[in-house]
Amino acid sequence: MADTTLTDLPAYDHRTGTGPTLVFLHYWGGSSRTWDLVLKRLSERDTLTLDFRGWGRSRDLSGPYTLRQLAADVLTVIEDAGVDDYVLVGHSMGGKVAQLVAATQPAGLRGIVLVGSGPAKPHEKITPEYQQVLSHAYDTAESIAGVRDHVLTATPLPQRLADRIVTDSLASAEDARTEWPLRGIAEDVAEQTRAITVPALVVAGERDAVEPVDVLRHNLMPFLDRAELQVIPVTGHLIPFEAPEALADAIAAFEPAR
Repeated sequence: MADTTLTDLPAYDHRTGTGPTLVFLHYWGGSSRTWDLVLKRLSERDTLTLDFRGWGRSRDLSGPYTLRQLAADVLTVIEDAGVDDYVLVGHSMGGKVAQLVAATQPAGLRGIVLVGSGPAKPHEKITPEYQQVLSHAYDTAESIAGVRDHVLTATPLPQRLADRIVTDSLASAEDARTEWPLRGIAEDVAEQTRAITVPALVVAGERDAVEPVDVLRHNLMPFLDRAELQVIPVTGHLIPFEAPEALADAIAAFEPAR
């Protein structure tokens, strides 16, 4: 796995509360702000949110922006924050990063929640042609809005949240923005996912067009030793925005023993 030094540590926020700590990892195009609505509903919990390298407040950190580098960053942030009892919560790209972190079997990890996660084994639709098109999804505010409304969501969002999605997707380094569609999304991490020993909760959106329920059922669940699948009705891929209450309830109910 790649290395991270304290001099280029991604920006993060650690809110103290009851444990274990929930460590939130955002999607491709997101930031730590992606989780605001969920955090509001978990107000008593100890939480840690971060902006991945190349995104949000960490946009000026140099690459590489590979999944393995992001995973190394997560482990360094957890250590820097003094967190030693935690559950990883990863959304989409963040879910694939969470799988790589959990595969190292770090001390203190209790469980993993994968929300509309990139699967361990890439789906057959991930062709070079698909990747090239996807790499331009966040080129402009207009393209982001189009993807937001026609691909990422299945329900209308309040304007302030819709605008935040555009702002966060633009607030990124160009190489970070293209790393996921051109390389990370096609990376097969099945071997690493099989190494995860902690319990897992996989949360899917019923109308998710990015990581459909059937893809998670066939390309992720079989590689997790102890996993439960929960489907949230109606919602699309942006579950933290579309169904924050249902997602918060699912996370709160997930209580893996230490």
